[in-house]
Amino acid sequence: MTCLGLLIQGQSTYADAVLDYPPEDSPIIHPVYPDLVDQIPRLIDKAPDILPAESDTVIVPPTEVTQDHSWFDIQQKKISDWADRSAEKMNHWFGTPEPGQPASASLRVIVDTKWNQYDDFKFNPRIKGKIKLPTLENRLSLVFGDDSLDNELENNVAISDELPAQQSNAKLDRKQVKEENNSIALRWSTFSKRLPFETDLDLGLRSGDDLFTRLKLSRYWQLENDFSFQAEQIYRYGLQSKNYLRTNLDFTHARPDNPLLSNQFNIIYADQQDDDLTWNNYSFRQHQFFHDHRFSYGLYTGGYINDTKARLNRWGPYISWRQPVLREWFFVQTDVNYLNDKREDRDHYLGATLRLEAFF
Repeated sequence: MTCLGLLIQGQSTYADAVLDYPPEDSPIIHPVYPDLVDQIPRLIDKAPDILPAESDTVIVPPTEVTQDHSWFDIQQKKISDWADRSAEKMNHWFGTPEPGQPASASLRVIVDTKWNQYDDFKFNPRIKGKIKLPTLENRLSLVFGDDSLDNELENNVAISDELPAQQSNAKLDRKQVKEENNSIALRWSTFSKRLPFETDLDLGLRSGDDLFTRLKLSRYWQLENDFSFQAEQIYRYGLQSKNYLRTNLDFTHARPDNPLLSNQFNIIYADQQDDDLTWNNYSFRQHQFFHDHRFSYGLYTGGYINDTKARLNRWGPYISWRQPVLREWFFVQTDVNYLNDKREDRDHYLGATLRLEAFF
């Protein structure tokens, strides 16, 4: 089995439902790298820019103001309140809650609609939830839904789905949707403060009957000259799915009040995939024209590695736009790409994905 390792020595969002990024207490380290790395963002910044200036202006009203305005707002509040009440009940199962430390729950409901000229339309509903239980020393939580969303970087730039599509002509594959969203696990976070990285350890069931354990190690480094580096290593073992490893890397240049320049890379080993390794890389520039918005454009490359031989299978430009619409709890994201596929003998063709996402 191929082992994916990542060792780096040094000193040490979308919405409120996900973790703050980057960590406020991230230390600054001073690596030595070629001057060319510093020059690339400067050269790009000197190019003419016809796009609006960076801004954090809020364009949608807060949920507290709109919660009774329409049937959709009322339902959003009911579901959110029901989730928090359920979390409180579960919290009491494990002990007496401390004053001022209520349990809480967060829920993401996603519908992805994909289209390209070869595969036509495909619909993929996804759900992801988390219940925090303070009585368990603020370290244990219950997570459920599509666990592949946890394998992505918090600031993942593009809509992705690492699970292979099953051979079906149906626009909505109900069997696959059920399997992908049928995961539940108990998560133990930061189980040792002595470790130099953040940790998550999961124990649970995937696809209904696949008992698994999963370990995630992550760390963020603030570098000099407005650069930062983030690394994540994930290992999962399931009684049926067997071994799965994934490494995520993010190298970003982000100067205040300026568009960021970034490269996101991942490489995956899984016993259930045909290739020894698969890899994906996004090099992109990202703007923020208002609060919780992002406009990204760049180059995607992806491929596989077999018998130590790396192959480029797909490449091409892509563009992505994400923003809240009407409410701060409802997001729309549109990704458009122009990629090829050498394995399928497809020249570059147009593809698009529309994501509707609601937070509760």
